[in-house]
Amino acid sequence: MVDVIIIGAGVMGAATAYELAKYNLKIKVLEKEHDVSNGTSKANSGIVHAGYDAKEGTLMAKYNALGNSMYEELCKEIDAPFKRTGSLVLAFSEEEREHLKQLYERGLKNGIPELRIIEKEEILKMEPNVSGEVVAALYAPTAGVTGPWEVTIKLLENAAINGVEVLTDAKVEKIEKLEKGYKVILTDGREFETKVVVNAAGLFADEINNLVSSKKIKITPRAGEYYLLDKVQGNLVNNVIFQCPTKVGKGVLVAPTAHGNLIVGPTASLTDDKEYVGNTLVGLDAVRAAAVKSVKDINFRDNIKNFNGLRAESDCPDFIIGEVEDAPYFFNIAGTKSPGLTSAPAIGLDVARMIVEKLGDVSKKEEHKKNRPQIHFMELSSEEKAEVIKKDPRYGRIICRCESITEGEIVDVIHRMVGAKTVDGVKKRCRPGMGRCQGGFCGPRVQEILARELNKNLDEIVQDKVGAYILTGETKK
Repeated sequence: MVDVIIIGAGVMGAATAYELAKYNLKIKVLEKEHDVSNGTSKANSGIVHAGYDAKEGTLMAKYNALGNSMYEELCKEIDAPFKRTGSLVLAFSEEEREHLKQLYERGLKNGIPELRIIEKEEILKMEPNVSGEVVAALYAPTAGVTGPWEVTIKLLENAAINGVEVLTDAKVEKIEKLEKGYKVILTDGREFETKVVVNAAGLFADEINNLVSSKKIKITPRAGEYYLLDKVQGNLVNNVIFQCPTKVGKGVLVAPTAHGNLIVGPTASLTDDKEYVGNTLVGLDAVRAAAVKSVKDINFRDNIKNFNGLRAESDCPDFIIGEVEDAPYFFNIAGTKSPGLTSAPAIGLDVARMIVEKLGDVSKKEEHKKNRPQIHFMELSSEEKAEVIKKDPRYGRIICRCESITEGEIVDVIHRMVGAKTVDGVKKRCRPGMGRCQGGFCGPRVQEILARELNKNLDEIVQDKVGAYILTGETKK
């Protein structure tokens, strides 16, 4: 029997595993997909929200404020990208100015520092490409941007370094209550007994909860479609640019990414399909129409990728966090729509505390090991590059020309803890294929390197999921 099983290897499961790994506990993380960070944690805005939007007194407000304050130090600790850019909520009328005042007052109640309402002249000085029709804005300097899949992967990597076992292709089918603890049964027949279950299954957290509790919850996916623009558009704005939020979300944003691109989106439409993440012409047209209200000079011809992310919209207006009333030792992290990414470090910390207190007599480890340093070759000085190449010539071979990613970096992420085993897995960990050509040139080389390093045939290497084959067979001998 293990101490804790965490179901789901998105950012919530990762943050919880990271915190629990600081204790002398036996922990497993179960992920139904072929890689970690493959759901909502892969496809979102990457925004670290300041925290003025959530209603005061809610878990959203509590964890947003705490999570934001943790991000900078956490990302330094695990070597994940983070930039404290600041954000602006734009008002285009005096009526919307009144809404800014409400957000400002709410932000003060939530304990958000340095909030200001600023006027048109200061806005345009700060952001000259914002529409001249702007009247006022709520400025929140503590907002920022991160790489959501990198945060997730690095948290899990650190958890694994500190003894957590991370299993992929591990879909939970059934959970049985035992006299003490639970038996978790997978679709492939594997069974694990555990004292504690953490349900961090994202869009599927309702299905996991409903296996053990009479307190049923329901999660409906909310789809959000995006444009990701080339880095030539990355300096169009410096802050995260919002419009006044609506009842269904924070609206279409225009923002720099942690890696220098420009992201525009999302839409907010409910769907019944928890798996479908395709784009629609209607959705993308809606993003463009809304975005140009904020920033008129976006050149959508520099678009390099469209994607659709699904958010977990539960039938509860707040996050669902904590031990389930009629299922002792079963903890939910559910309904964590925006600001879920921002809140994740604080939620992980708090849920870990709850579990340690519930188990009792749990000691903290004397040493918490850090992640092995990851070389980001193009960020090195000329002298540092020469030294790295001297030690490993593979760092001198550029594989991805768009992002300037070397063979050495790709080999490294394949062999790290919770390492890459798919083309998209490499892409998430060190960015080959993230640039203008989206893997058109480097994709086949990444596939070859994966096959070589994993000792597999080329046609065994998939894009992302099991069955997402790239090659089907030879055309000539």
